[in-house]
Formats: sequence, structure tokens, C-alpha cells
Amino acid sequence: MKKKLTDFVINTRIVNRFMAAPTPRWMVLAVDLLFVAIACFITYWLSPTAALNGDHWMLSAWAQGLGVWLVYAICMPVTHAYRYIVRLSVLEDIYRVVELVVLASAFLLLISAGTFFTEGVAYFGVWNIFVVALLVFTMMLCSRLAIKYIYRAIHSSTTKRRRVIALGSNAGSFGFVSTVNNDPNGLYTVVACLTLSPNETPRTVNEVPVLPYDPATVSKIFEHYDSDTLLFSSNQLKFMRSSGTADVFLKSHIHLLLYSLVSEYDEKTGRETTRAGSVRNIKIEDLLGRDVIKPDISEVERTLRDQVVLITGAAGSIGSEIVHQVASLGAKEIVLIDQAETPMHELQLKMESEHPETKIHLFIADVANKERLEQAFIHYQPRYVFHAAAYKHVPMMERNPSEAILTNVLGTKNLADLAEKYNVEKFVMISTDKAVNPTNVMGASKRIAEIYVQSLYFHHRQNSDRPGTKFVTTRFGNVLGSNGSVIPLFRKQIEQGGPVTVTHRDIIRYFMTIPEACSLVLQAGTMGNGGEIYVFDMGQPVKIYDLATRMISLSGLRPGEDIEIIETGLRPGEKLYEELLNDKEMTMATRHNKIMIAKVRVYDYTEVSEHIEALRRFTQAGNYHDIVAEMKRLVPEFKSKNSQWESIDSEIKSEETISEVAHINQPE
Repeated sequence: MKKKLTDFVINTRIVNRFMAAPTPRWMVLAVDLLFVAIACFITYWLSPTAALNGDHWMLSAWAQGLGVWLVYAICMPVTHAYRYIVRLSVLEDIYRVVELVVLASAFLLLISAGTFFTEGVAYFGVWNIFVVALLVFTMMLCSRLAIKYIYRAIHSSTTKRRRVIALGSNAGSFGFVSTVNNDPNGLYTVVACLTLSPNETPRTVNEVPVLPYDPATVSKIFEHYDSDTLLFSSNQLKFMRSSGTADVFLKSHIHLLLYSLVSEYDEKTGRETTRAGSVRNIKIEDLLGRDVIKPDISEVERTLRDQVVLITGAAGSIGSEIVHQVASLGAKEIVLIDQAETPMHELQLKMESEHPETKIHLFIADVANKERLEQAFIHYQPRYVFHAAAYKHVPMMERNPSEAILTNVLGTKNLADLAEKYNVEKFVMISTDKAVNPTNVMGASKRIAEIYVQSLYFHHRQNSDRPGTKFVTTRFGNVLGSNGSVIPLFRKQIEQGGPVTVTHRDIIRYFMTIPEACSLVLQAGTMGNGGEIYVFDMGQPVKIYDLATRMISLSGLRPGEDIEIIETGLRPGEKLYEELLNDKEMTMATRHNKIMIAKVRVYDYTEVSEHIEALRRFTQAGNYHDIVAEMKRLVPEFKSKNSQWESIDSEIKSEETISEVAHINQPE
């Protein structure tokens, strides 16, 4: 019976209206004025003798009460005490009500002081002013607290909010907790806070317990408060990531929610307020990220503004991000080259929506088709070229070395030759850390592409008087969330219930976000004078096995129990760790502390061209063995691992031995 009555009350039209929208301001103002009238009635009209301070000119107690009421009525619009949403605001209520009673009391005291000095009698009386102020403050504040209590009681009866524990115990954190708990449409209730200060003792703030963070007792704290979720703000993410605190919670099977606070400036009050922002599950990209490397955008913008820019591999993960960044920097025209029809169409629609002011040219082409590429150079006359088109999957290229040569080597040669022929200002090639001490065909093909563009630059500089194209190469590791990368694969495997597959328990990789990598590519391209191979600071490498366990935990599952992790063995051409520099290479600093120049061997252009011509012939003949053997002759540090091409290393070594013997036996 009691439950039915409660449900009836909760579902009445008035209550539903109360829960759906804040109380109108005119209604709050009317109630506040009623409270002032009641206070005046109690102070003056029920105590007429206290009000009659003189009988020669004083008005009646009714007139004095009306005067006080009018003063408060005038002060209310000045202090805006009725403008806040009563059921949500906390500190604002107290601040505005205090401001109201202080201002009104000061005004009344000034009037009384004036009458005292002119007539010898205080018009309102100091004691009466104080009593009215006390009564007004009490009634207005109690009414607001009552509305809050009723709202929360009804809201808790109609909404199932998730019990969470918040991180932090400073003033900002408590404001954050207040915002969450008072969010009318909120899905969460903060039941406790964890303080990050090791010397802070347990206490209670605004009825929320504040407890010291201790990795050893984390599980017990969450169990005690019947919670399995940690809520923390976006400005605490850096600490969570760098200190390893996130892993402590994940190992305790605690969900992590990232909460953003939105600051707004109120022009009427002149104050900045903070309201509830979005809440989302933390992603693995959040935990793998580093402090963002910020390029000098102004320099890049000065270089690319009002220019015609050609981008290959434009529909890929890296290429499409470069397209967006170049457009945002004010390029006049962007020529998009890719052979993937559907992704190009999707990119076009996105660019038309996000950058309608930029002129976009879609040019479907394969970089291995030099005649088709030349049409783009003739028609659009680009000044800057960013070359991102490449085959990048190691096992696939290990099985198809001819395609690695066609696209990664000959495609790069086609573009570089055309850039030189049509006086492109700068050509930026995007390479990979797999080009350093390559153990697979893909990495070796990218190293050959590096060698060609660098040798072409120095060859032109030595044999021509006119300024040529400045060829620049950039190397970096894996990018988070790129097409075919490990993170989307793990995410899909987890969604399907597992197992999650890793090739080796000890394999490590460098990671960088796509926007960050592309911004550094643009920065390096701006800095380069020609012939440089730029290496980025990739931060600390990540163990792929640990990455898998983190992603499973972030999904609310238990690694090894809910989702199995299986080692499948290294794939053909795969190595345990990648390098950004060859062991024999050194680096030179640049003006950007996260970008370095690799000091590498410079090859003779004629020699390189002969090797590439041999690769072209072997590719046309489909002779995989000779393709890989020729790659190893050009890149001596290319040693195959876990691959069918390992036997060729022995053949090349035998060739070198025979050559050395022949040289020794050659007559002087």
C-alpha cells in the first residue's frame, strides 16, 4: 500500500513537471518576496512597540515593514538570488542569499543612519534590521535545501544511478564530485573519494568519505562501498597513465570512466561556472598516449598556405589525416591520389563537410603507373608532395615481394622522378621503423625507397646548377588505430569473445597517435632542406602482451579467465622489437627536441638506379627469389627472420666470399 502511494505521488503531473524542468524564475522571486513579507510581519507587525522608536514623526509598524519589504524587493534583481536552478545549485545559493541580505541590510542601515543624524531617531532600528536579515536568510536557504532534498529523493526513486568512487581530494575534485552528484540527468553517484596525498587522513567532505589511495587496499575499498567503477576527470589522465595507477585499478577489475568538465562563462553574472560534461569508458589509446608533441604550426602554416599540395595514399589512415591537417592550414588546392575507390569517396564527403573552402581534386591512380601519375603533375602543378602510399603488412609482402617492389620502390621512384621533373618544391616520404635493420621484405622495400630519394637529391645537387626538389624522409613506428593495426584487431577479438592472439609474449612496439605522427610529418617537411631522414621521438615501447591484457580489462573482463590470450608464434619477417635507427647510425639534433636527423650512409645514385632496374626486371618476370636476393645486395643489413627467404642470406654471403677471393687473386 505504501509503495503504491509513493508511486502515485512520484507519477503525478506536478511531480513530473517538477522533475522535467527547473522552477520558473518568477515563481522563485514570488516565493522569496513572500519570505521577506513573513519576516517583516514577525519583526514589525507582531512587535509594534519594538518598531515605534519615536512618536513625533514615525510611521506605523505597518509602514516600516512595507519599507523593509520594498528595499529587499529592489535588491533581489541586483543580486540575482532567484536566477539559479534551485534544485541543482549549492554554493551559488548561499553566496547569492548572503549577498542579498547584506546588501538590503546595508541599505536599511544607511537610511536609519540618515534619519538618526537628521531627526535623532533611527527609522528602522538596527536590531529589527538584523532580525529581518536572519529570518530572510533562514527561510530562503531552508526552502532551497528542501527543494534539493525532495528532488534528490524523487530522482533516486525513479533513476538507478551507478555507484562510483572518484579520484582526487583537492578543491577541483570536490567541485567535480558536486557536479556529478547534482547532475539532473546523471547516471552516477559518487559514494567516496580517493585522495592521492599519502599523508592525508580519512575525512568527510559534503557527506562524501575521503579515503587515502593505497594500491594494496583498493579492492577492499570498492567492495566496501559496493562499487566497481572509478570516475576521474580528464585532467587526471596524465597522472593515471604515467604513474601506473591505471594498471593498479585494472588489475583489481575496476572499470575506469573518464569524465570531462565543461567551463562556461555567464555574461550576466560575470562568473565562470563548471557543468557536467561527457562520461566515457577509457580507451587503450588514452593509456598508451604520451604528452602530445606539439609542432610549430605557424611555421607549417606559412609554408603550406595558398599552395597546391599532392598527397598519395590519401584515403589511408595516415594519408587522410595529412589531408585534414593540410586543409586546416590553408592549402589552396589538395590533390588526393589513391587507388581505393570507396574510401576516396568517403574522404571526399567528409572533406566537403568539414573543409568546404578547400578545393579538393580526387585522382584515382596507382603509384606504380607513372604515365597516370604524370597527368596529375601536368594538370595540377603541385608545389608540395606528401608520399604516404605504400604496402605495409609484413606477412603479406613477405609472400608477395613483387608487389612490395612495384608500390613501395618503383611507386616511390615514379613520384620522386616526376617531382624532380616538374620542379616540386619539397617531397616528403613517409617511411617506417621497419626500414632499420630490416628483417622482412616490406621493411627492406621502404629502406630502398629511402635510399633512392636521398641519392636522387644529392645526385641532382652535384650535377645541376638549378635548385632542385628537396627530398625529405620521415620515420616513425606504429600508429594507434590505423587500418590493420593490432588495436582494432584485439578489439574485434574481444567483442567476439576471444581468444586474443599475440605472436610472442615478449614482442614490443613503439606507438604514436595518428594526428601526432602526421603533425610531425608536416613539421619535418617544413624544416627539411633536402636529403634528411628524420626520426621521431616515439617514447617508450609497449609490450604487445601487456597491451592485450589492458584491453581485456578495459572491456570489463578478466584476462586468462573470461578471455584467453594465445601466442601464435612470430609471423614471417617479424622481429621482437623495432628500431628507429640503425646500430651504425647516429643522430643530429634539430630545433624541435622531438625530431632528430639520422646520419646515414649516402648511396651513389647510379649504383642505386642499377639495382632498382634489376628489381624491375625480376618483378616483371615474377622471379621472387631474385627479387629478394637483389634487395639484399642493395641493403646488406637486410637479414630475413622466420622467413622462407633466410636461405638467400647464405647465398649472398657465398657471393661475397667468392668476390673477395677473386679480388685477392686478381693480378696486380
